Amino acid sequence: MNWTRKTTRVVINHMLFWSVLWLFYIFFFSYNSNNNLLIFTFSGFLIPITAIPTYLTVFVLIPKYLNKKKYKWFGFYSFSIFLFTTFCILLLVMLSIAYSSHITFKDLPHMGKNYVYLTILVYLIVILTSFLSIWRMNTQILRKNSILQNLLLTSKVKAKEQELVYLKNQIHPHFLFNALNTVYGLALKNTPETPTIILKLSNLLDYILYQANKPKVLLVSEIEHLEHYIDLEKIRFNDTLKVTFTKQIENLEAEIAPLVLLPFVENIFKHGGMINGVLEAIINISVTDTVLDFNIKNTFRRKASTGGLGLKNIKERLDILYPENYYLLIDSNLNWYEVRLKINHLKHKIYV
Repeated sequence: MNWTRKTTRVVINHMLFWSVLWLFYIFFFSYNSNNNLLIFTFSGFLIPITAIPTYLTVFVLIPKYLNKKKYKWFGFYSFSIFLFTTFCILLLVMLSIAYSSHITFKDLPHMGKNYVYLTILVYLIVILTSFLSIWRMNTQILRKNSILQNLLLTSKVKAKEQELVYLKNQIHPHFLFNALNTVYGLALKNTPETPTIILKLSNLLDYILYQANKPKVLLVSEIEHLEHYIDLEKIRFNDTLKVTFTKQIENLEAEIAPLVLLPFVENIFKHGGMINGVLEAIINISVTDTVLDFNIKNTFRRKASTGGLGLKNIKERLDILYPENYYLLIDSNLNWYEVRLKINHLKHKIYV
């Protein structure tokens, strides 16, 4: 049904176009001529002579040869059609005289006596319609390309969203596994602080499972939960852990993607090593305007593994969340393992 309606609409539009052109020819050839019947007939025969090269150019030469850069064949067929058109124009002039005994050459419309003039007139129509056809095709191509680009961009954004969800889901069990090990160790020792650590763990899980689903959270909230996590580890390590945590926050409204900093802190307790019976860590956080500087150092044993799922995960997330907008350096010197992270434009839009 839709195809039939579309075809009918196209046919009607074409008929209207050639009808208007026929009226134009009548008006054009009426200059200095009073033979209306001859003008109507002459204009009527000139319409198919104009339509044939127009349709051949628009529907055959342009799509099959010009658009495909077959310029040699395009030129050859264009010249052939031109010769055929000029022959038809000459034939029209001669037949107008031959089959009308009462008509002589001087009786022809004033504008129709000049063969060159008629050819230019016909090909002005051919060139104009060809130009409009090319313009319309280019417009359609640009519109389709725009739609495809939007679809591609949407697909990329959705892919990034799915990847972020996947990476976040990796963080949840990874953190939970480490935290439950801490609670398990304390429960085995019947440590009095066990209820306190369970409460802190509950707060952390609430943050991870619910707050972390937001695209951005307040940086001060992220830091607060880092401190809670460190408190949990302090209970587990007792006197064998020394953590120096300093922070300088000038912008309390700064926001960050959730769970960006936690894996670095987790890495201290999972891969850090004790030197002289003590695991030492130094954490510095500085926030000025929309820039975050996060430095973390901890002791480690050179034979111990450094990295793992957490750091690999966070690198992938940073690439997605802050592309070309962050600086990350991971280095080791003697018995110290160091991470330096700088994120710019914390308030800029991020994908989730």
